[in-house]
Amino acid sequence: MNGNKTQKLNYMKHKSKFLLFAIFTLLYGSASAFCGFYVAQAGASVFNNKSEVIIVRDGTKQTITMLNDFKGDLKKFAMVIPVPVVLKRNDIRVMEQSLFGTFDNYSAPRMVEYFDQNPCQKWDYESDMYENLKASSRSSMEDKASSVYKREKVTIEAQYTVEEYEIVILSATESGGLEEWLKSNGYAIPENANEVLQPYIKDKMKFFAVKINLEKARQMNRQYLRPIQITFNTPKFMLPIRLGMANSNGEQDLIIYCFTKTGRVEAANYRTIEIPSAKKIPTFVQQNFVQFYKDVFDKNYEKEGKNAVFVEYAWNVSPNWGVKCDPCTGNPPIVQDLINAGVGWIDAQQSYTGNVFFTRLHVRYSREKFPEDLTFIETPNNATYQVRQIITHPATGDFQCKEGITYLQDLRTRRRLELQEMQAMAGWDSDEYPFYVELGDGTKVPVEKEDGQNRNSFPVWFHGNGAPPSWLLPVFLLIAASTIYLIRKWKWRNPISTELR
Repeated sequence: MNGNKTQKLNYMKHKSKFLLFAIFTLLYGSASAFCGFYVAQAGASVFNNKSEVIIVRDGTKQTITMLNDFKGDLKKFAMVIPVPVVLKRNDIRVMEQSLFGTFDNYSAPRMVEYFDQNPCQKWDYESDMYENLKASSRSSMEDKASSVYKREKVTIEAQYTVEEYEIVILSATESGGLEEWLKSNGYAIPENANEVLQPYIKDKMKFFAVKINLEKARQMNRQYLRPIQITFNTPKFMLPIRLGMANSNGEQDLIIYCFTKTGRVEAANYRTIEIPSAKKIPTFVQQNFVQFYKDVFDKNYEKEGKNAVFVEYAWNVSPNWGVKCDPCTGNPPIVQDLINAGVGWIDAQQSYTGNVFFTRLHVRYSREKFPEDLTFIETPNNATYQVRQIITHPATGDFQCKEGITYLQDLRTRRRLELQEMQAMAGWDSDEYPFYVELGDGTKVPVEKEDGQNRNSFPVWFHGNGAPPSWLLPVFLLIAASTIYLIRKWKWRNPISTELR
Protein backbone atom coordinates (compact mmCIF):
# COMPACT_ATOMS: atom_id res chain seq x y z
CA MET A 1 0.00 0.00 0.00
CA ASN A 2 2.76 2.36 1.00
CA GLY A 3 4.60 1.40 -2.17
CA ASN A 4 1.62 2.38 -4.30
CA LYS A 5 1.39 5.75 -2.53
CA THR A 6 5.06 6.36 -3.13
CA GLN A 7 4.69 5.54 -6.82
CA LYS A 8 1.70 7.90 -7.11
CA LEU A 9 3.58 10.70 -5.39
CA ASN A 10 6.57 10.23 -7.70
CA TYR A 11 4.26 10.21 -10.73
CA MET A 12 2.55 13.42 -9.63
CA LYS A 13 5.91 15.02 -8.89
CA HIS A 14 7.26 14.24 -12.38
CA LYS A 15 3.98 15.28 -13.99
CA SER A 16 4.04 18.67 -12.23
CA LYS A 17 7.65 19.20 -13.35
CA PHE A 18 6.66 18.44 -16.91
CA LEU A 19 3.75 20.89 -16.77
CA LEU A 20 5.97 23.63 -15.35
CA PHE A 21 8.53 22.98 -18.07
CA ALA A 22 5.84 23.10 -20.78
CA ILE A 23 4.42 26.38 -19.41
CA PHE A 24 7.91 27.89 -19.25
CA THR A 25 8.60 26.82 -22.84
CA LEU A 26 5.37 28.36 -24.12
CA LEU A 27 5.92 31.63 -22.29
CA TYR A 28 9.53 31.84 -23.38
CA GLY A 29 8.69 31.03 -26.98
CA SER A 30 5.96 33.65 -27.18
CA ALA A 31 8.01 36.33 -25.49
CA SER A 32 10.78 36.41 -28.08
CA ALA A 33 12.05 34.79 -31.25
CA PHE A 34 15.59 34.90 -29.84
CA CYS A 35 17.13 31.46 -30.29
CA GLY A 36 20.83 31.80 -29.60
CA PHE A 37 23.57 33.79 -27.93
CA TYR A 38 25.64 36.21 -30.02
CA VAL A 39 29.36 35.55 -29.51
CA ALA A 40 31.26 37.18 -32.38
CA GLN A 41 30.87 39.44 -35.40
CA ALA A 42 32.76 40.62 -38.47
CA GLY A 43 31.95 44.28 -39.04
CA ALA A 44 33.19 46.76 -41.63
CA SER A 45 36.43 47.38 -39.70
CA VAL A 46 37.82 43.94 -40.62
CA PHE A 47 38.36 45.11 -44.22
CA ASN A 48 41.35 47.39 -44.70
CA ASN A 49 40.73 49.23 -47.96
CA LYS A 50 37.07 50.07 -47.47
CA SER A 51 34.48 52.84 -47.51
CA GLU A 52 31.05 53.06 -45.90
CA VAL A 53 27.96 54.82 -47.26
CA ILE A 54 24.42 55.29 -45.94
CA ILE A 55 21.73 55.71 -48.61
CA VAL A 56 18.12 56.67 -47.83
CA ARG A 57 15.68 56.55 -50.74
CA ASP A 58 12.19 58.12 -50.54
CA GLY A 59 10.56 58.42 -53.96
CA THR A 60 12.99 60.58 -55.95
CA LYS A 61 14.56 62.05 -52.81
CA GLN A 62 17.93 60.58 -51.97
CA THR A 63 20.20 61.18 -48.99
CA ILE A 64 23.79 59.93 -49.04
CA THR A 65 26.08 59.99 -46.01
CA MET A 66 29.74 59.22 -46.72
CA LEU A 67 32.34 58.01 -44.23
CA ASN A 68 35.92 58.39 -45.40
CA ASP A 69 38.69 56.31 -43.83
CA PHE A 70 41.39 58.74 -45.01
CA LYS A 71 44.66 58.47 -43.07
CA GLY A 72 47.47 60.95 -43.53
CA ASP A 73 48.18 64.65 -43.86
CA LEU A 74 44.88 66.60 -43.96
CA LYS A 75 46.45 69.03 -46.44
CA LYS A 76 46.36 66.21 -48.98
CA PHE A 77 42.74 65.26 -48.42
CA ALA A 78 40.37 65.94 -51.32
CA MET A 79 37.13 64.33 -52.42
CA VAL A 80 35.22 64.78 -55.70
CA ILE A 81 31.73 63.27 -56.02
CA PRO A 82 29.41 63.50 -59.04
CA VAL A 83 25.94 64.81 -58.09
CA PRO A 84 22.88 65.34 -60.32
CA VAL A 85 22.06 68.91 -59.22
CA VAL A 86 23.63 72.01 -57.68
CA LEU A 87 23.27 71.45 -53.96
CA LYS A 88 22.01 74.22 -51.70
CA ARG A 89 23.59 75.02 -48.37
CA ASN A 90 20.87 73.29 -46.33
CA ASP A 91 21.31 70.15 -48.47
CA ILE A 92 24.72 69.56 -46.86
CA ARG A 93 25.34 68.42 -43.29
CA VAL A 94 28.23 67.07 -41.26
CA MET A 95 27.30 64.04 -39.14
CA GLU A 96 28.89 62.05 -36.34
CA GLN A 97 30.89 58.92 -37.02
CA SER A 98 28.95 57.00 -34.35
CA LEU A 99 26.00 56.79 -36.75
CA PHE A 100 27.97 54.36 -38.91
CA GLY A 101 29.06 52.39 -35.87
CA THR A 102 25.44 51.86 -34.85
CA PHE A 103 24.37 50.56 -38.27
CA ASP A 104 27.49 48.45 -38.72
CA ASN A 105 27.28 46.79 -35.29
CA TYR A 106 23.62 45.99 -35.75
CA SER A 107 23.87 44.49 -39.24
CA ALA A 108 27.33 42.88 -39.23
CA PRO A 109 27.78 39.18 -40.04
CA ARG A 110 27.59 37.31 -36.77
CA MET A 111 28.15 34.02 -35.00
CA VAL A 112 25.63 32.49 -32.60
CA GLU A 113 26.25 29.71 -30.10
CA TYR A 114 24.00 26.98 -28.74
CA PHE A 115 24.53 24.42 -25.98
CA ASP A 116 23.55 20.76 -26.12
CA GLN A 117 21.64 19.33 -23.16
CA ASN A 118 22.92 16.10 -21.62
CA PRO A 119 20.27 13.48 -22.52
CA CYS A 120 21.04 11.55 -19.32
CA GLN A 121 20.02 14.52 -17.14
CA LYS A 122 16.28 14.73 -17.65
CA TRP A 123 15.41 17.49 -15.19
CA ASP A 124 18.56 19.56 -15.23
CA TYR A 125 17.51 23.00 -16.46
CA GLU A 126 19.47 26.16 -16.92
CA SER A 127 17.71 29.47 -16.50
CA ASP A 128 20.30 31.64 -18.27
CA MET A 129 18.42 33.44 -21.01
CA TYR A 130 19.76 36.65 -22.44
CA GLU A 131 22.98 38.56 -22.42
CA ASN A 132 22.81 42.32 -22.06
CA LEU A 133 22.59 43.86 -25.46
CA LYS A 134 24.79 46.62 -26.00
CA ALA A 135 24.45 61.34 -31.74
CA SER A 136 24.15 65.08 -34.61
CA SER A 137 25.63 68.35 -35.45
CA ARG A 138 24.28 71.44 -37.13
CA SER A 139 26.04 73.25 -39.92
CA SER A 140 26.99 76.90 -39.81
CA MET A 141 28.75 79.69 -41.73
CA GLU A 142 27.56 79.96 -45.30
CA ASP A 143 29.51 81.60 -48.07
CA LYS A 144 27.87 81.45 -51.48
CA ALA A 145 29.71 82.43 -54.62
CA SER A 146 29.30 82.02 -58.33
CA SER A 147 32.06 82.53 -60.87
CA VAL A 148 33.37 81.12 -64.12
CA TYR A 149 36.84 79.66 -64.59
CA LYS A 150 36.68 80.31 -68.32
CA ARG A 151 40.10 79.04 -69.36
CA GLU A 152 39.30 75.45 -68.36
CA LYS A 153 35.58 75.76 -69.17
CA VAL A 154 34.68 75.09 -65.54
CA THR A 155 31.90 76.92 -63.72
CA ILE A 156 31.87 77.34 -59.94
CA GLU A 157 28.14 76.93 -59.30
CA ALA A 158 28.29 77.33 -55.51
CA GLN A 159 30.79 77.54 -52.70
CA TYR A 160 30.23 76.80 -49.00
CA THR A 161 32.10 76.43 -45.72
CA VAL A 162 30.43 73.67 -43.68
CA GLU A 163 32.20 73.33 -40.34
CA GLU A 164 35.63 71.76 -41.06
CA TYR A 165 34.96 71.32 -44.79
CA GLU A 166 35.44 73.68 -47.74
CA ILE A 167 32.98 72.73 -50.47
CA VAL A 168 32.83 73.80 -54.11
CA ILE A 169 30.17 72.65 -56.58
CA LEU A 170 31.38 72.66 -60.16
CA SER A 171 30.05 72.12 -63.64
CA ALA A 172 32.16 71.57 -66.74
CA THR A 173 31.81 71.23 -70.50
CA GLU A 174 34.80 68.97 -71.06
CA SER A 175 36.83 66.61 -68.88
CA GLY A 176 40.30 67.97 -69.72
CA GLY A 177 39.41 71.43 -68.40
CA LEU A 178 37.86 69.98 -65.24
CA GLU A 179 40.89 67.80 -64.61
CA GLU A 180 43.20 70.80 -65.02
CA TRP A 181 41.08 72.94 -62.67
CA LEU A 182 41.05 70.27 -59.97
CA LYS A 183 44.82 69.74 -60.15
CA SER A 184 45.64 73.46 -60.12
CA ASN A 185 43.41 73.96 -57.07
CA GLY A 186 45.02 71.24 -55.00
CA TYR A 187 42.71 68.27 -55.62
CA ALA A 188 44.75 65.09 -55.86
CA ILE A 189 43.33 63.10 -58.75
CA PRO A 190 44.94 60.29 -60.76
CA GLU A 191 46.44 60.70 -64.18
CA ASN A 192 43.64 58.70 -65.82
CA ALA A 193 40.82 60.79 -64.32
CA ASN A 194 40.03 62.33 -67.71
CA GLU A 195 38.35 59.20 -69.08
CA VAL A 196 36.36 58.74 -65.87
CA LEU A 197 35.12 62.35 -65.69
CA GLN A 198 33.91 62.52 -69.29
CA PRO A 199 30.81 60.26 -68.91
CA TYR A 200 29.58 62.35 -65.97
CA ILE A 201 30.01 65.55 -67.98
CA LYS A 202 28.01 64.04 -70.85
CA ASP A 203 25.24 63.26 -68.37
CA LYS A 204 25.36 66.94 -67.29
CA MET A 205 26.19 66.04 -63.71
CA LYS A 206 27.79 68.47 -61.27
CA PHE A 207 30.84 67.82 -59.13
CA PHE A 208 30.82 68.10 -55.33
CA ALA A 209 34.46 68.91 -54.45
CA VAL A 210 35.60 68.86 -50.82
CA LYS A 211 38.77 69.91 -49.00
CA ILE A 212 39.62 70.44 -45.32
CA ASN A 213 39.52 73.85 -43.62
CA LEU A 214 42.76 73.28 -41.72
CA GLU A 215 42.22 76.06 -39.18
CA LYS A 216 38.81 74.75 -38.13
CA ALA A 217 40.06 71.18 -38.14
CA ARG A 218 42.84 72.14 -35.71
CA GLN A 219 40.34 73.88 -33.42
CA MET A 220 38.13 70.77 -33.31
CA ASN A 221 41.16 68.56 -32.53
CA ARG A 222 39.56 65.40 -33.94
CA GLN A 223 41.46 62.25 -34.83
CA TYR A 224 39.19 61.36 -37.74
CA LEU A 225 37.17 62.95 -40.53
CA ARG A 226 33.46 63.28 -39.84
CA PRO A 227 30.97 61.98 -42.40
CA ILE A 228 29.41 64.36 -44.93
CA GLN A 229 25.71 64.05 -45.78
CA ILE A 230 24.07 65.40 -48.94
CA THR A 231 20.40 65.36 -50.02
CA PHE A 232 19.01 65.87 -53.53
CA ASN A 233 16.21 64.80 -55.85
CA THR A 234 16.90 62.51 -58.76
CA PRO A 235 14.94 59.88 -60.69
CA LYS A 236 18.07 57.71 -60.79
CA PHE A 237 18.65 55.52 -57.73
CA MET A 238 22.42 55.21 -58.06
CA LEU A 239 25.80 55.56 -56.40
CA PRO A 240 28.80 56.82 -58.43
CA ILE A 241 31.86 54.65 -57.83
CA ARG A 242 33.88 55.07 -61.05
CA LEU A 243 35.66 58.22 -59.90
CA GLY A 244 36.66 56.47 -56.68
CA MET A 245 38.06 53.59 -58.71
CA ALA A 246 40.31 55.98 -60.60
CA ASN A 247 42.10 56.65 -57.31
CA SER A 248 42.21 52.99 -56.34
CA ASN A 249 45.09 50.57 -56.47
CA GLY A 250 43.30 47.29 -57.11
CA GLU A 251 40.15 46.28 -55.26
CA GLN A 252 38.12 48.25 -52.73
CA ASP A 253 35.44 47.14 -50.28
CA LEU A 254 32.30 49.22 -49.99
CA ILE A 255 29.67 48.69 -47.28
CA ILE A 256 26.29 50.26 -48.13
CA TYR A 257 23.54 50.73 -45.52
CA CYS A 258 20.26 51.27 -47.42
CA PHE A 259 16.94 52.44 -45.96
CA THR A 260 13.67 52.41 -47.88
CA LYS A 261 9.94 52.28 -47.19
CA THR A 262 9.04 48.94 -48.70
CA GLY A 263 11.66 46.21 -48.96
CA ARG A 264 15.14 45.11 -49.93
CA VAL A 265 17.45 47.18 -52.09
CA GLU A 266 19.14 45.25 -54.89
CA ALA A 267 21.60 46.17 -57.61
CA ALA A 268 19.92 46.79 -60.98
CA ASN A 269 23.01 46.34 -63.16
CA TYR A 270 24.89 43.65 -61.24
CA ARG A 271 23.79 40.38 -59.65
CA THR A 272 22.72 40.56 -56.00
CA ILE A 273 23.74 37.45 -54.05
CA GLU A 274 23.13 36.29 -50.47
CA ILE A 275 26.13 35.11 -48.48
CA PRO A 276 25.57 31.52 -47.19
CA SER A 277 23.95 31.74 -43.76
CA ALA A 278 22.79 29.59 -40.82
CA LYS A 279 25.53 27.02 -41.42
CA LYS A 280 26.77 24.80 -38.58
CA ILE A 281 30.53 25.15 -38.20
CA PRO A 282 33.13 23.91 -35.67
CA THR A 283 33.22 25.50 -32.24
CA PHE A 284 36.90 26.49 -32.53
CA VAL A 285 36.00 28.97 -35.30
CA GLN A 286 34.71 31.23 -32.52
CA GLN A 287 38.31 32.11 -31.67
CA ASN A 288 38.94 33.49 -35.16
CA PHE A 289 35.55 34.34 -36.63
CA VAL A 290 36.83 37.55 -38.24
CA GLN A 291 39.34 35.66 -40.40
CA PHE A 292 36.77 32.96 -41.08
CA TYR A 293 34.26 35.46 -42.46
CA LYS A 294 36.93 37.21 -44.53
CA ASP A 295 37.78 33.87 -46.11
CA VAL A 296 34.09 33.07 -46.67
CA PHE A 297 33.59 36.41 -48.41
CA ASP A 298 36.74 35.96 -50.50
CA LYS A 299 35.59 32.53 -51.65
CA ASN A 300 32.12 33.76 -52.63
CA TYR A 301 33.65 36.80 -54.32
CA GLU A 302 35.82 34.51 -56.48
CA LYS A 303 32.97 32.08 -57.09
CA GLU A 304 30.65 34.82 -58.39
CA GLY A 305 33.21 36.14 -60.86
CA LYS A 306 34.25 39.19 -58.78
CA ASN A 307 31.33 41.28 -60.04
CA ALA A 308 28.41 40.59 -57.69
CA VAL A 309 26.82 42.64 -54.92
CA PHE A 310 26.40 40.68 -51.68
CA VAL A 311 23.57 40.99 -49.14
CA GLU A 312 24.68 40.72 -45.51
CA TYR A 313 21.52 41.89 -43.71
CA ALA A 314 17.89 42.66 -44.62
CA TRP A 315 15.24 43.40 -41.98
CA ASN A 316 12.33 45.61 -41.07
CA VAL A 317 13.68 48.11 -38.50
CA SER A 318 10.53 50.19 -38.14
CA PRO A 319 10.30 51.77 -34.67
CA ASN A 320 7.07 49.87 -33.93
CA TRP A 321 8.43 46.55 -35.27
CA GLY A 322 9.39 43.74 -32.89
CA VAL A 323 12.54 41.65 -33.16
CA LYS A 324 14.91 43.11 -35.75
CA CYS A 325 17.67 40.48 -35.67
CA ASP A 326 18.33 36.98 -34.33
CA PRO A 327 20.57 37.32 -32.45
CA CYS A 328 21.48 41.00 -32.22
CA THR A 329 25.13 42.07 -32.28
CA GLY A 330 24.51 45.59 -30.95
CA ASN A 331 21.84 48.02 -29.89
CA PRO A 332 19.10 48.59 -32.47
CA PRO A 333 19.07 51.93 -34.30
CA ILE A 334 16.81 54.28 -32.41
CA VAL A 335 14.42 56.73 -34.06
CA GLN A 336 16.96 59.56 -33.86
CA ASP A 337 19.57 57.40 -35.65
CA LEU A 338 17.15 56.82 -38.52
CA ILE A 339 16.23 60.52 -38.68
CA ASN A 340 19.92 61.50 -38.67
CA ALA A 341 20.51 59.11 -41.57
CA GLY A 342 17.83 60.91 -43.58
CA VAL A 343 14.73 58.79 -42.93
CA GLY A 344 12.20 61.60 -43.05
CA TRP A 345 8.94 59.67 -43.23
CA ILE A 346 8.83 58.51 -39.60
CA ASP A 347 6.00 60.22 -37.73
CA ALA A 348 7.44 60.81 -34.27
CA GLN A 349 4.17 62.39 -33.13
CA GLN A 350 2.13 59.26 -33.89
CA SER A 351 4.00 56.62 -31.87
CA TYR A 352 6.85 56.64 -34.38
CA THR A 353 4.79 55.17 -37.20
CA GLY A 354 6.34 54.56 -40.58
CA ASN A 355 7.80 51.51 -42.30
CA VAL A 356 11.62 51.36 -42.55
CA PHE A 357 13.44 48.49 -44.25
CA PHE A 358 17.20 48.15 -43.77
CA THR A 359 19.43 46.43 -46.36
CA ARG A 360 23.18 46.00 -45.89
CA LEU A 361 25.11 45.43 -49.13
CA HIS A 362 28.80 44.57 -49.48
CA VAL A 363 30.60 45.32 -52.73
CA ARG A 364 34.22 44.58 -53.61
CA TYR A 365 34.87 46.41 -56.81
CA SER A 366 37.64 47.04 -59.31
CA ARG A 367 37.81 48.98 -62.57
CA GLU A 368 37.92 45.77 -64.58
CA LYS A 369 34.91 44.05 -63.01
CA PHE A 370 32.71 47.09 -62.27
CA PRO A 371 32.81 49.28 -65.39
CA GLU A 372 29.51 50.99 -64.46
CA ASP A 373 28.31 52.96 -61.45
CA LEU A 374 26.04 51.10 -59.08
CA THR A 375 22.34 51.53 -59.81
CA PHE A 376 19.69 50.13 -57.49
CA ILE A 377 16.05 49.13 -57.37
CA GLU A 378 13.76 49.18 -54.35
CA THR A 379 12.00 45.80 -54.33
CA PRO A 380 8.84 44.67 -52.51
CA ASN A 381 10.82 41.77 -51.02
CA ASN A 382 10.67 42.18 -47.24
CA ALA A 383 11.94 38.71 -46.31
CA THR A 384 14.27 38.92 -43.32
CA TYR A 385 17.86 37.75 -43.71
CA GLN A 386 21.20 38.03 -41.94
CA VAL A 387 24.61 36.41 -42.29
CA ARG A 388 24.57 34.18 -39.22
CA GLN A 389 26.74 31.13 -38.60
CA ILE A 390 26.15 28.60 -35.82
CA ILE A 391 28.37 26.81 -33.34
CA THR A 392 26.99 24.22 -30.91
CA HIS A 393 28.87 23.31 -27.74
CA PRO A 394 28.64 19.65 -26.73
CA ALA A 395 26.96 18.58 -23.51
CA THR A 396 29.06 17.75 -20.46
CA GLY A 397 28.67 15.27 -17.61
CA ASP A 398 27.92 11.55 -17.39
CA PHE A 399 26.61 9.80 -20.51
CA GLN A 400 26.05 6.34 -18.98
CA CYS A 401 22.58 5.86 -20.34
CA LYS A 402 21.19 4.56 -23.63
CA GLU A 403 20.39 8.07 -24.87
CA GLY A 404 23.86 9.28 -23.83
CA ILE A 405 25.64 6.62 -25.88
CA THR A 406 23.51 7.49 -28.91
CA TYR A 407 24.21 11.20 -28.35
CA LEU A 408 28.00 10.66 -28.38
CA GLN A 409 27.74 8.70 -31.64
CA ASP A 410 25.61 11.43 -33.22
CA LEU A 411 27.99 14.09 -31.91
CA ARG A 412 30.93 12.58 -33.77
CA THR A 413 28.89 12.50 -36.98
CA ARG A 414 27.82 16.11 -36.47
CA ARG A 415 31.37 17.26 -35.93
CA ARG A 416 32.54 15.60 -39.12
CA LEU A 417 29.81 17.48 -40.98
CA GLU A 418 30.84 20.75 -39.28
CA LEU A 419 34.41 20.30 -40.51
CA GLN A 420 33.14 19.63 -44.03
CA GLU A 421 30.95 22.76 -43.88
CA MET A 422 33.91 24.84 -42.70
CA GLN A 423 36.06 23.62 -45.58
CA ALA A 424 33.30 24.20 -48.14
CA MET A 425 32.57 27.74 -46.90
CA ALA A 426 36.00 29.16 -46.11
CA GLY A 427 38.44 26.73 -47.70
CA TRP A 428 39.99 25.80 -44.35
CA ASP A 429 41.53 22.32 -44.52
CA SER A 430 39.57 19.98 -42.26
CA ASP A 431 42.60 17.64 -42.04
CA GLU A 432 44.29 20.31 -39.92
CA TYR A 433 41.85 19.51 -37.09
CA PRO A 434 41.93 15.71 -36.69
CA PHE A 435 41.06 15.64 -32.97
CA TYR A 436 37.94 17.77 -33.27
CA VAL A 437 35.71 14.80 -34.08
CA GLU A 438 36.78 12.94 -30.92
CA LEU A 439 35.89 15.97 -28.76
CA GLY A 440 39.42 17.34 -28.79
CA ASP A 441 40.42 20.96 -29.09
CA GLY A 442 40.80 20.76 -32.88
CA THR A 443 44.56 21.32 -32.97
CA LYS A 444 46.71 19.38 -35.39
CA VAL A 445 49.20 18.24 -32.75
CA PRO A 446 47.85 17.42 -29.27
CA VAL A 447 49.03 19.84 -26.60
CA GLU A 448 51.33 18.14 -24.08
CA LYS A 449 51.40 18.67 -20.34
CA GLU A 450 54.71 19.20 -18.57
CA ASP A 451 54.83 15.50 -17.58
CA GLY A 452 54.33 14.51 -21.21
CA GLN A 453 50.72 13.37 -20.88
CA ASN A 454 48.23 14.45 -23.52
CA ARG A 455 45.66 17.17 -22.80
CA ASN A 456 43.17 15.88 -25.36
CA SER A 457 39.73 14.81 -24.19
CA PHE A 458 40.64 11.25 -25.26
CA PRO A 459 44.12 9.74 -24.55
CA VAL A 460 46.53 9.25 -27.42
CA TRP A 461 46.37 5.44 -27.26
CA PHE A 462 42.56 5.70 -27.68
CA HIS A 463 43.21 6.84 -31.26
CA GLY A 464 45.65 3.97 -31.90
CA ASN A 465 48.79 6.04 -31.31
CA GLY A 466 51.32 4.63 -28.86
CA ALA A 467 51.03 1.98 -26.06
CA PRO A 468 48.57 1.98 -23.15
CA PRO A 469 49.86 3.36 -19.82
CA SER A 470 51.79 1.08 -17.43
CA TRP A 471 49.10 1.19 -14.72
CA LEU A 472 46.46 -0.35 -16.97
CA LEU A 473 47.70 -4.01 -16.67
CA PRO A 474 47.65 -4.18 -12.79
CA VAL A 475 44.17 -2.70 -12.77
CA PHE A 476 42.99 -5.25 -15.31
CA LEU A 477 44.48 -8.17 -13.27
CA LEU A 478 42.86 -6.88 -10.08
CA ILE A 479 39.45 -6.70 -11.78
CA ALA A 480 39.88 -10.23 -13.20
CA ALA A 481 40.86 -11.69 -9.81
CA SER A 482 37.92 -10.02 -8.10
CA THR A 483 35.55 -11.39 -10.71
CA ILE A 484 36.83 -15.00 -10.31
CA TYR A 485 36.52 -14.74 -6.51
CA LEU A 486 32.92 -13.51 -6.67
CA ILE A 487 31.93 -16.29 -9.11
CA ARG A 488 33.37 -19.01 -6.89
CA LYS A 489 31.67 -17.54 -3.81
CA TRP A 490 28.32 -17.49 -5.61
CA LYS A 491 28.71 -21.13 -6.67
CA TRP A 492 29.50 -22.21 -3.10
CA ARG A 493 26.29 -20.62 -1.81
CA ASN A 494 24.05 -21.75 -4.67
CA PRO A 495 22.56 -25.21 -3.97
CA ILE A 496 21.89 -25.97 -7.64
CA SER A 497 25.47 -25.31 -8.64
CA THR A 498 26.63 -27.48 -5.64
CA GLU A 499 24.43 -30.36 -6.71
CA LEU A 500 25.69 -30.20 -10.26
CA ARG A 501 29.22 -30.14 -9.02
